Amino acid sequence: MALAAIGFFFGRDIFERILQGRPMFEDGFTGRVPWLVAGGGAVLLVAVLSFVLTWYFTKYQVSGGYVRVNTGFLFRQQRQARLDRVQAIDIVQPLLARIFGLAELKFEVADAGESAVRLAYLKIDDAQQLRATILARAAGIDEDADNPGAPAPEAPEYPVLSVPPSRLVGSLLLSEQSLFVVVGGVASVVLSAVTDNRAFYFYLIPAALGLAASYWNLFNKGYNFTAAISPDGIRLRYGLLDTQAQTLPPGRIQALKISQPPLWRPFGWYRMQVNVAGYGLVENAGEASSRTTLLPVGKLEDAMNMLALVLPDPGTSRPVEVFGAGLTGLDSGGGFVTTPRRARLLAPLGWRRNGFAATDTALLIRSGRWWRNLVLVPHQRTQSMALHQGPLARRFRVADLVLHTTAGPVVPRLTQAGLDEARALFDEQSARARLARKRQTTEQWLRQVAPSGADPQSPAAETGPFGNEAHQQQEGPHHG
Repeated sequence: MALAAIGFFFGRDIFERILQGRPMFEDGFTGRVPWLVAGGGAVLLVAVLSFVLTWYFTKYQVSGGYVRVNTGFLFRQQRQARLDRVQAIDIVQPLLARIFGLAELKFEVADAGESAVRLAYLKIDDAQQLRATILARAAGIDEDADNPGAPAPEAPEYPVLSVPPSRLVGSLLLSEQSLFVVVGGVASVVLSAVTDNRAFYFYLIPAALGLAASYWNLFNKGYNFTAAISPDGIRLRYGLLDTQAQTLPPGRIQALKISQPPLWRPFGWYRMQVNVAGYGLVENAGEASSRTTLLPVGKLEDAMNMLALVLPDPGTSRPVEVFGAGLTGLDSGGGFVTTPRRARLLAPLGWRRNGFAATDTALLIRSGRWWRNLVLVPHQRTQSMALHQGPLARRFRVADLVLHTTAGPVVPRLTQAGLDEARALFDEQSARARLARKRQTTEQWLRQVAPSGADPQSPAAETGPFGNEAHQQQEGPHHG
């Protein structure tokens, strides 16, 4: 990153000189080259030495229900995190690390604002083994009494879907940002023609550069996207130059959003994003976007498959009808309660679509006539709620209901619901959330008490509630 910043700084200066018709280098630059090279070499040597010392003095331990990490050479730091609070584990391989067979492990927990454990760099086999051990302990699997301290075996996985590169490219070209850039380009051409001022064309240069950089980042992050299911949870892999392997343990997704921009509608494409504790609190916005994307672009069948992994028990005997109405429906189809007719002036296009429906396991909130959105919040993940009503909403007797979850791209908000319906939903959802949290006896998913009549060792999705193969692919042996 530092080398890229230096290259950008000097490259921009040279580019500006060329545009201004000045010499590429200033006078006397040649005499300073040896000093610049020596200074750059010294900075590079210090950076490499600092990294090597930090890596050498980093140690970790998994025992007693905790993972502990000691880091630092001059300034020592010790961190520990509870294994039963695991939210997600990522294995990241930047391009240079891939060349040397190394990987970085990121370990998210619910009570940390950043990665509780960040180990860089381990051998790829060691990183995968450590991930398997942490997930096994987090799931509630005890160590082998005959062989204490033995590493846990890697859980089997079963592929669910993959995103073809051609579809990824098509989704980028038909994205919202492409639409805005095209509209801006047309506006610049029209203004240049009307005012006879060619300066408007120069505004297209930074827009084109920014769009190209954004396209490359999204393509690099979404390339070769695959999803699989295992007893550990949902496994996602993606990346062209920098590869990343995410593991989301069962029940760790706080909220989910399925969206469909207008230009994607003719192709039947959807995007899925999630809120996971720790994922929304990163400094790099691009990294946060990729880590919270459950499906960059997929068909309806792909979206239903991923939805089945997130919510193995849909809580309704007619899931296809209910969730289909959430994605494409209008009015009261699928049991949705929409904005009352008296408030149609507040949302003339969306009042027939804005609404909610509740199943035994989740609350569904849909919105948007052109930009379709369906938000799903499992009942036990409802942390708090609030009713909002402005002066205009009071005039039409409607209100907004906001559900508070962890930070992330999903903001569960029911807009312009009837006042009586919003108050009733507030009370009912509070009761559903309390009941769901009582049923969740522990954060260790293999030790949770199953509902009566269910096998605690068998995934709930084996019954195939969505009528697709994604659930049945969850069948397989557990750790140990």
